Amino acid sequence: MSQHRLIVALSLLAACANRPDPRQSVAPISPISPIGGPRLRVLGIAQDGGLPHVACDCERCSAARVDPSRASFVASLAVIGAEPGQVWLVDATPDLPAQIELLADVRTFAPGRVDRRPLAGILLTHAHIGHYLGLAQLGYEAASAEAIPVHASARMVEFLTGNAPWDQLVRLHNIEPGAVAPGQRIELGSGLSAEPLAVPHRGEYTDTFGWYLTGPHARALYIPDTDPWAKWTIDLDDALANVDLLLIDGTFYSADELPGRDLAEIGHPLMTDTMDRFQTRLGGGLQVWFIHLNHSNPTLNPAAPERLELERRGFRVAAVGDQFSL
Repeated sequence: MSQHRLIVALSLLAACANRPDPRQSVAPISPISPIGGPRLRVLGIAQDGGLPHVACDCERCSAARVDPSRASFVASLAVIGAEPGQVWLVDATPDLPAQIELLADVRTFAPGRVDRRPLAGILLTHAHIGHYLGLAQLGYEAASAEAIPVHASARMVEFLTGNAPWDQLVRLHNIEPGAVAPGQRIELGSGLSAEPLAVPHRGEYTDTFGWYLTGPHARALYIPDTDPWAKWTIDLDDALANVDLLLIDGTFYSADELPGRDLAEIGHPLMTDTMDRFQTRLGGGLQVWFIHLNHSNPTLNPAAPERLELERRGFRVAAVGDQFSL
């Protein structure tokens, strides 16, 4: 890991440990006494380009370069079991090395050498750059991992096995891709399970999954990328049945970020639309956290009026280090 990445990772972990949290169901990470039991941990909230974004001098990227608390890794989620070493990732981002460092308190280690099995497995959503490029870090030139299970759609598995350099990871058994179908349950241990949900999104290379993540006490649905709600053919009542936490695509706040763009061509729901559609559901026990924010999104600034309005309405922007008990 580069010195800059290490400094950012340590700063983010320290910020998570000291940040007060307004909700009892969510607790900040402590590197000394982490939350026990099955849970989720947010490892990044940024859109595929990260924050700061490459070659961008906007207000949010400039702030992130001087204040690590304003920076974020690319959107990813960890699923943590009750036993040491039971750690799965949802998506393998370009920030995978630093994100694995954020799991030091729950991983097992190979003392004095490279850990060839740093993860129990990976759940992939789709083949856009922020969601799978980190797999390269498991290859021969880096971790040279040993048979890490990778669960994905049949098209995603075909993409990995049929295209370089990903096919080398398969040939060398660094990863073991396995196709799963929507609705197929994967047992993760510790009372945890994962189940894919097919969602509409750009499909240049693969289709797109969201993931249900279910534990002994709660159920979450993670959808970092999806088309606008108007393009959904899935019944939302069915999709959200028994879901306690929805981690949802918050790429853009409103059309104001995209002057001159045809809203019909935007491949994501606007936060404003999502809040209007889900406002009445919050009273029924559902929590909604936004994730996968583009660097143009004003709610990345905790003091922005848009962020304050979002929180006033009962929604929240996820933060690196947030945990949710399953």
